[in-house]
Amino acid sequence: MATHAREAPDRHGAARAIEPRIAELMDSKMARRGTGPYRTLDSDRLKERVGPWLEEVFGASVSIDRFERMPGGASKEQFIFDTRDAGGEARRHVLRVDPLESIIETCRLREGEMLRAIANVVPVARVEAIDGDGSSLGQPALVTSFVQGATKPPTEGRTVVSGVGTAFPRAWRERLLPHFLKHLAAIHAFDWREADLPHFSAPTDHPQEAALWQVNWWSRAWHEDATSPVPFLAFVEQWMRRNLPSCEEPVVVHGDYRTGNFMFDLETAEITAILDWELVHLGDFHEDLGWIVQRLFSAASEDGESLACSLVTREALIEAYHEATGRSVNLRTLAFYEVLAAYKCAVMNLGTGTGVAGRGNNHQDIVLSWLASCGHIFCTDMARIIEAEAL
Repeated sequence: MATHAREAPDRHGAARAIEPRIAELMDSKMARRGTGPYRTLDSDRLKERVGPWLEEVFGASVSIDRFERMPGGASKEQFIFDTRDAGGEARRHVLRVDPLESIIETCRLREGEMLRAIANVVPVARVEAIDGDGSSLGQPALVTSFVQGATKPPTEGRTVVSGVGTAFPRAWRERLLPHFLKHLAAIHAFDWREADLPHFSAPTDHPQEAALWQVNWWSRAWHEDATSPVPFLAFVEQWMRRNLPSCEEPVVVHGDYRTGNFMFDLETAEITAILDWELVHLGDFHEDLGWIVQRLFSAASEDGESLACSLVTREALIEAYHEATGRSVNLRTLAFYEVLAAYKCAVMNLGTGTGVAGRGNNHQDIVLSWLASCGHIFCTDMARIIEAEAL
């Protein structure tokens, strides 16, 4: 993991500064963009490749009993399968495979490294195999153990995108919130300096680098992926550059910590696994909080009060996080990361997703096209937050 001397960047260097591995991923995306369109993976053919790959990884013979596609997965193709070893022991696994282009460009090596590093800190699926460069399956992939659990209460009747529109009744909120906060605090307390994370770099050059890397990452994605101009996003980008907050102590930022990305036991309400670590990076703890309080993942309580991730009010979240971690939440810094969160979603939906769908380079082109309609909601959220900050 790279750490550096603390130096302020020059004006041109600041505009280009980005975490090295993220820059590599974005360069790779542009290099393969014109090689499509993408063909959805054939389950039977993929199964034929997975077996020999796992035998090589495990160093033992493996038989696959079943191999089925999982629903969902707007960014990766997902499969569930069972294996049986020479002794007859059965195990269930989840396979996630990169399409040609995704709504977000991420790294299976980074995801696997962090899952292994943090496995004794918070509940996560066990990493079993990583094909970081696609040399075994043709495309980068990650195999983990299958974890039992639910992502929403059994009384939930609607079918929605995971985490969007999920409403927890009061009894479930009271049971889940302590676990939700405990694990977030544990992630932010994890000592990444002692972990084996070769594909991560730490934003330690100067106090504003954590925020700058994120602004540069997502603004680069917008400039490379946008299919039509949205002048307001140029304004937001400049606002963020003028208001970069400082971060003296980078932490592990999950990047997508929210309802829908954790599984829990329906009897005990214990969280059995925290999911979707593909956006994990080192940065400011406010970034996870800014993601949690997004209107996208909120729901109303029985009395109409807005609840972040359908679990807690914004004010109570800030207080509870402080009590759990000892960290004081800076409200202006939190506002910056709320804007960044909405900016990311706007880039994904108005820019990257639309372009990927138009090029036919993803298995979920219909879903990605539909999500574009949500992009302007995030613009409204950014305008509201920035206007409040200006008062």
